Amino acid sequence: MREAVIDRESRPFLAYPWAEVDEEIHRVSPLFPCKPQENQELSEKTLIVKIQAWWRGTLVRRALLHAALRAWIIQGWWRMILPKIMEKRRQSVLDSFQREQWAVVSVQSWIRMWRVRRRYCQVLRAVRIIQSHWRCHICASRGVIKGHYRITASQMHLELEILLGSGPCIVSECIPLPIKQ
Repeated sequence: MREAVIDRESRPFLAYPWAEVDEEIHRVSPLFPCKPQENQELSEKTLIVKIQAWWRGTLVRRALLHAALRAWIIQGWWRMILPKIMEKRRQSVLDSFQREQWAVVSVQSWIRMWRVRRRYCQVLRAVRIIQSHWRCHICASRGVIKGHYRITASQMHLELEILLGSGPCIVSECIPLPIKQ
C-alpha cells in the first residue's frame, strides 16, 4: 500500500489534535472497530495512513452506492422497455403468421379455381360435341322448324320455315287478335 505524507501547514484541516481524529475515526468508521489503548502512542504517519484509508473507503462506498443506484435505474428502465419489445416481437410474429396464412389460402383458392375452370371447360367441350352431333341427327331425320313472330295492336304476324330432308317450306300468316272493347 502506498503511503502519502501530508504536511499540516499546507492543509490546516489536519491541525486537529490527533487523539480526537483517531476517536472520530473509530466512532464513525467500521474499518477501525477497536479503540487503541490510551498508553499506546500512534505516530503521525500511521494516523495519516488511517485517515487516508478511511477516506478511500468512504469514496469507494459512495462510488458503489452511485453504481447501485445507476444499476437500479437501468433495471427499472429495462423492466419498462422489455414488455414493449416483447409486444413488438409478438406482433411481428403474428403479422408474419397472418401473411403466411393469407398466402396459403390464396394459393389454395387459385388452385381450386383452376381445377373447377378446367373441369368446366371439359364439360363445356363435351356439351358442344354432343349438341353438334344431336343437331345434325335431328336435322337429318326429323327436320327443323325455325321462325319468328311480331305482335301489333290488333294482329300477330307469324313466319315459320320448316326444313325437311327434301327442301324448305315457308309459312307466313297474319292472325287477327280478338280485342275486348
